[in-house]
Amino acid sequence: MVFTLFLGVYLTTVLGNLLIILLIRLDSRLHTPMYFFLSHLAFTDVSFSSVTIPKMLMDMHTEYKFIPYAGCISQIYFFILFGCFDNFLLAVMAYDRYVAICQPLHYTTIMREELGISLIAGSWVFCCIHALLHTLLLVQLSFCADNTIPHFFCDLTVLLKLSCSDISLNELVIFTEGGTLFILPLSSILASYIHIGTTILRVPSTKRLFKAFSTCGSHLFVVSLYYGTLAGVYFFSSSWDSNNKDMIASVMYTVVTPMLNPFIYSLRNRDIKQALEIVVNRANLLK
Repeated sequence: MVFTLFLGVYLTTVLGNLLIILLIRLDSRLHTPMYFFLSHLAFTDVSFSSVTIPKMLMDMHTEYKFIPYAGCISQIYFFILFGCFDNFLLAVMAYDRYVAICQPLHYTTIMREELGISLIAGSWVFCCIHALLHTLLLVQLSFCADNTIPHFFCDLTVLLKLSCSDISLNELVIFTEGGTLFILPLSSILASYIHIGTTILRVPSTKRLFKAFSTCGSHLFVVSLYYGTLAGVYFFSSSWDSNNKDMIASVMYTVVTPMLNPFIYSLRNRDIKQALEIVVNRANLLK
């Protein structure tokens, strides 16, 4: 039952996010900065889930549960990479909403295609360096005695606990460099929404409130779910051990959140619904 459940979740994640990417590519009305960032978020969600879930499904299906050292290191690198990019992308999307609501007359001037590409490329560069730093620090450590990972994937904090080397440098980098890359995007998101809130409250109206909520509500929900579970695992855990509470939180942001994103961003989005109707109608005409 558990295998079937997670297989269904993974297939929903992959198909739902790929559908969003396809709709944005096919419908010219969706060729805007907001949907450009959303397509990258959908790609990241597919990649982020694919780093951990296929291996977890294979472990559930077989009795031989192991991962080679190189495979574990690779999993950690890509897990950190896509997790970091998700982090930056949520901040970029919040800035896009800030410009759209607080400076609507200058939106097309500010959110040019060149700026969008630069923000995405810069995020990739930062995240590649971030993931490489933590991975290189990890491979310097020695592992001895029990090498059983009490988790469903190679989590950095769990591997540090298994190491018999001095991990003080790794911990320092996690809480300084990693903490900075966690706090800066989150601060940017909070600042964007504080400005949005103050702008709306200056001239309060039901229409403006409804428009702002419909535009930002889905993004705020994803941000709360993602950062809440991430902080619970890596910053507010009682110890380095991955207990049941941490594993549940890990499932939330590695499995559940990527699956929910297509529904959150599409069910309340009229443009996505219209694009889907057009694609379905075209498919019926071809038949």
